[in-house]
This record gives sequence, structure tokens and C-alpha cells, in this order.
Amino acid sequence: MKKSKLLIILAFISIYVIWGSTYVFNKIAVTELSPFFLAGIRFTTAGVLMIILAAVLKHNLSISKIQLRNASIASFFFLVYGNGVFVWALKYVDSGFGALLASTQPLFVLFLLRLIDQKPFQKKSMIGVVLGILGMYLLVSQKELTTSEGSLLGVFMILTCVLSWSYGSVFVSKAELPKSHLVSTGYQMLVAGAILFIASLSFNEEWVTPLSWSFKVQIAMFVLILFGGVIAFTAFNFLLKNVATEKVSTSAYVNPVIALFMGWFFLDEVLTLQSIIASMVLLTGVYFITSRKRVVKVIEEERIKP
Repeated sequence: MKKSKLLIILAFISIYVIWGSTYVFNKIAVTELSPFFLAGIRFTTAGVLMIILAAVLKHNLSISKIQLRNASIASFFFLVYGNGVFVWALKYVDSGFGALLASTQPLFVLFLLRLIDQKPFQKKSMIGVVLGILGMYLLVSQKELTTSEGSLLGVFMILTCVLSWSYGSVFVSKAELPKSHLVSTGYQMLVAGAILFIASLSFNEEWVTPLSWSFKVQIAMFVLILFGGVIAFTAFNFLLKNVATEKVSTSAYVNPVIALFMGWFFLDEVLTLQSIIASMVLLTGVYFITSRKRVVKVIEEERIKP
């Protein structure tokens, strides 16, 4: 019993701290590496490790044509566009700021479900929508942001990435995929890695051998691949099987706070009073939205962090 509680605590620490830190480590890596090249290496390596782990755990590695097609579609919305373009946008936006924008995913999911299900919003959802929109306005209306070169483009592209993740979440909740999350995500990562490498070549990005990377970038990539890609995701799936989904969904509003303060502490990113107020309003809105069980289920069905 004590061992089980300890594993649950460690798993929560993993999805809170590790996933919250991925924004900072992506920001560190993209300062030296080309974004699609960076993402290609990360997902190819993590995908191979996940398939190996699935094989060791004796999961069924077979995949049908329909499952492969669905995995490829999910891979595009989650990883190729949702993550690859997000990493590119971090060249123009602070990591903590990007994490707060990413936390609006439940808001986007709610609107997509409204369009698909044609059902009216619940009262809690309406409160969440109002607070979410207000929080986003407070966040993006800051003078420090609007006067920074390329920042508005970065914000716009991040919001399109959030829309991509959100649609991917809705798609995956209805799609036929391998039962094993490790196998499903492993294939998604391998497909994404291949597409991202092709995109990198198409944009004539510079490919740099890992031996030439600075030490801080090597550490960042190690954390992103092993901890962010394998350990935290495994912990996430462990929690889904052992803890109420509503509790696991708290990572949706803990991760951005961790990312915001890690960016301020490690990267000297600006942390304004307006950003703090905006984050409180925005994340309160996320809380109200994720308390709606249908949205929580869709978001947590398949979630891959930046």
C-alpha cells in the first residue's frame, strides 16, 4: 500500500515538474538547433525507446492499416504541427508565456465539442470560457509583447498549434488505435520524426551532429527525450489507471505555472504583474472547463506535451 502511494506521488511529480519543464528545455534547444531538426531527433529517438519499452513489457506491437492511418493523422496534429511549429514559435516567445497559451487547450476542445455535438455549454463551462478569453486578452495585450519583434507572429502560431492539439484530442477520442498507449504513441512519434526530418530538409535547415552541440543543449535534449518523452508519459498512463482522471487533469493548470517560474528563474524571462494576474485568471478558467467530465475525458485520452 505504501509502495503504491509512493509511486503515485512520484508519478504526479513527474507529470507536474517534467512536463512543466519541457517548455524551458525546448527554448534552450531551439536557441542553437533548427526547430524541425530538433523535433525530428527528439521524436524519432523517443519513438524508438517507446517501442523497445513496449516490447520489453510484452505489449502487442502489431498495427493494422486503419490504425496506422489514424496514428499518422494524430501524429500530424499532435507532433508535426502541434509540436514542431510550437518549437519554432518559441524562438519569438518566452517559454513560460508559450506554456500559458498552451494551457488554453481545454477551451479550444470545448468549442470543438460544441461544434461536433451541437450541445449547449454547461454553466461551469461558460464561466471557464469567459475567464479563459479574459486571461488570454490580459496575456497578449501587454506592451512588452506587442513591441517585441516577431512576438505577435509567435503568439498566433502557438494558438494555431493549440487548435491542432485540440482537434487531435477530439480525433483520437473517436479513432481506432492500438490499445497500448506506448505502442500507439511510439508509432506516432516515429511517423512524426520522419515527416519532421523531411520538413527540415525542405526548409534547408542546418543539421548539426550531437557532438557539436553545447553541453546545455545536450542536457536539454536528453531531458526532452528520456524524461519528457518516456518517463513522464509512462507516469501519465500509470496515473490514468490508478487515480481519478479529474486529478490527473490538474497537470493542465500546474504545468504552465511551473514553466512560467522556471523560465523566469533559469532563462531570466520577464515575469510581469500582468502576466501573473493573467495566468491566475486563465488557469482558473481552465479549472472550470476541465471540471466538465466530457472535456476532461477527451483531453486526457491522448495528450503529448511540448
